[in-house]
Amino acid sequence: MNVIPTAIPDVLLIEPKVFSDARGYFMETYHRQRYRESGIPCEFVQDNLSFSVQGTLRGLHYQMRHPQAKLVQVICGEVFDVAVDLRIGSASFGQWVGERLSAENKRQLFIPEGFAHGFCVLSETAIFLYKCSDVYDPQGEGGLLWSDPAVGITWPVDEPLLSPKDGRFPLLKDIPEQMLFRKGDD
Repeated sequence: MNVIPTAIPDVLLIEPKVFSDARGYFMETYHRQRYRESGIPCEFVQDNLSFSVQGTLRGLHYQMRHPQAKLVQVICGEVFDVAVDLRIGSASFGQWVGERLSAENKRQLFIPEGFAHGFCVLSETAIFLYKCSDVYDPQGEGGLLWSDPAVGITWPVDEPLLSPKDGRFPLLKDIPEQMLFRKGDD
C-alpha cells in the first residue's frame, strides 16, 4: 500500500494494493498491523455505510465527547471528500484538504481526531464506507457550516442537497473554543 501525506500531513491518502485480473480485483481494505506501521495507530470500533444521490453534501461533522478518527472510502461511485483542521494550536487550524475518492481509484482517506469531515457526491449515486475509532455520540456531535467563507472550501457543487441540520451548522468563528480541539488532544 502507498501512503501519501496531504497538504495537512496528519491527513493521509492511502492507495491500497489492488490485485486485478480478467475476473475483477481483490484488495485489503484494512489490515491493522500494516496500517499501524504506516502511521495509522487507531483501533477502529464502528463501521458506517451511507448511500447518497448526486449533489448530496454530508457534513461537516465531528464528535467532541467521543472524538473519532476515520478511515473512509467509496465502494460505488465518486465523492469529493473534505477534512477541516479544528485543532487550536495546529499550524493548519481552519485549513482544509479535499480528495476525490471513487470506486475506480480505490483510494482511502485517513482523517485523525480533531477534524471536521464531509463529502459531496459527484456521481449519480455513491456508497460511502467508513471506519471510526469511537462510537457515534449524538449529544457530543458538532458541526461546521459547509460554506464557511473563512474556511473557503472549493466544493464542486454550488447548491448541494443538505440535511436541515447540516444547513444550520455555525461558522468556525462562532464555534465556542470548548467545542473545538487542542493540538495534542488527538
